[in-house]
Order: sequence, then C-alpha cells, then structure tokens
Amino acid sequence: MYDTSSGQQPTPDLSFDWVLHDDPDETDQRWSTWHDVEPLCRGPQPRPSWVVTDRAAIDTELGILKTGKEAEVHLVERAVPHGGPSVVMAAKRYRSREHSSFHRSATYTEGWSTKRSRDARAIKAKSTFGREVAAGQWAQAEWQALTRFWSAGVPVPYPVQIDGTEILMEYICVDGQPAPRLAQTRPEPTLLREWFEQLREAMAALAAAGVAHGDLSPYNILAAGERIVVIDLPQAVDLAGNAQGFDFLHRDCVNVCTWFRRRGLDPEVADEEALFAELLAQAF
Repeated sequence: MYDTSSGQQPTPDLSFDWVLHDDPDETDQRWSTWHDVEPLCRGPQPRPSWVVTDRAAIDTELGILKTGKEAEVHLVERAVPHGGPSVVMAAKRYRSREHSSFHRSATYTEGWSTKRSRDARAIKAKSTFGREVAAGQWAQAEWQALTRFWSAGVPVPYPVQIDGTEILMEYICVDGQPAPRLAQTRPEPTLLREWFEQLREAMAALAAAGVAHGDLSPYNILAAGERIVVIDLPQAVDLAGNAQGFDFLHRDCVNVCTWFRRRGLDPEVADEEALFAELLAQAF
C-alpha cells in the first residue's frame, strides 16, 4: 500500500508481473510437488536445464508406462501453464499395499537397518503397515542409488525428486517414444560393440564405487539411440557389506555377456570371466 494523499506513485522497483492460473483438475492433475519435499529429496547438482522448478507448475498424469510386481511407472508432465517450461518425466511408484514380493529379496537387503523396532517387526510380520514400510525402504534405496550413480557419471536416469514411495526421474525416450529395452533390439555389429563398451564402463564405475547392480540383464538396460541407460536400481548390492555381493556381480557379468554373444559379439570380447576379473580389480 502507499499514501495516495501525498501524490506519490510506487517506484518501478516495487512493481511485478503475475499471472492467475486455474486450479489443477482434481482427476489427473496436481500442483507440482517440487517445493513440498525436503531439499535432500531433490536431484543432485548440477541439475539439467530441463528440470522444472516453478511454483506455478502443474503435474498431469499421462498414463502408465510399465507395470511390475513391486512398482508401476507412469508418465507425468510437469508444466507451467500458458506456454511456460514443461517436461515429461517417469514417475516410479512403489506399491505400498497388496504387496507380494518385497519380502522375497532378503538376500538383496542384507545389511539394511530399520531405525524403529516397530517397523522391523512389521516388515517381518508382513503386515499391511510392514509392506508400506518396505515400499518406502525400496524407494529410498533406488533414490540413493540413482543420486549416487548419477553423480559418479554412471548412465542412469537423472533423479528429479522423491516423495514418499514415488520417484520422479528422467524419461528415457527416442523420438518421443519410450526407449526400448536392450532385449528388444538387434543392433548392427558396430553399435553392438559400442554398447558393450559403454556397459563395461558403467559396470566398472559401479564396481569402483563398491557396488553391483545385482539384477543386471538386457531387460533393465535401455537402448537410447547410440547410448545405453541402466535402470531398476533398488537392489544395488554393496560388495563389502553383502556376503553374496560378488556372487551378484558375477551373475551380472554372465547375464550381459551371454546376451551380447547371442547377438553376435566376439566371445573373446564378451567374456564374463574376463569382465568379472576386470571389475574385481576396480573394486579393490
């Protein structure tokens, strides 16, 4: 406010532009949750330029991209109305109820701890609450793996934010369509060799960080044109903290080398034992 009796006008420095936006449609929209989460629940710096952080942004559900036993992946557009910045992201949502498979993975979760004894008892009892706690643990495990590996230069989707059991991350696509899984492709020999070298570098970076993917296969590696992107990381295994860590690492090597040999890569190149030995050297 200003005193009109004085005849003075507000200075230009105090003026600002604003736009009134309609409330989101309650059925498939919400206000952006970016500012609702803690700073540590947002992606690592430096953030890609496509990340939308405006308070006026609206999240719109675009449909389900993938369903699984433990989680569903949806497509969500985060956009500022009236021509503002926008981006389509993948929203991975771990199921917190009617879960059937988190408890099957005790070998992956070896070394995990639960701060509250009540939570630990609920998980062991496989109660509804325990399943909710487990869903949160797995979401946190994937979030931590994504942020750690992105910062280390491993080709994983950029993690935008985590909110409870939902992780928003980079949508990996080719010409606007979901990037195919490696298992769906039949690349030419040159590209096949290039993909293998990229994957070897990614696995070496993981080993140098003291971890293995734990479930690496052609079904959780995306072929995004000339580059590969590793996905599905909640079960990433600590090589030192898990008694079966090196068994998981060896299985990862067998899975990927078997696929590359079947696609025609020279067996001397796609040699799981040679790859395993190389990764062990990186891990120590």
